[in-house]
Amino acid sequence: MADNTGKDPKDWVSGNDPMTGAQESYLKTLAEQARQTPPEQDLTKAEASELIDKMRQKAGLEE
Repeated sequence: MADNTGKDPKDWVSGNDPMTGAQESYLKTLAEQARQTPPEQDLTKAEASELIDKMRQKAGLEE
């Protein structure tokens, strides 16, 4: 069975779909923790995933 946990968001089949409500909510939470402004534009799932990774780093929540 293939492991897709490390697949680049740009390669996701649904990467161009609008971000999910969960992604939007998490981005708002991370923006608060990182003392950043939450994104105002609509993002795709892939864009939101990449921004979540960046915001996690700024908020000190790196894995």
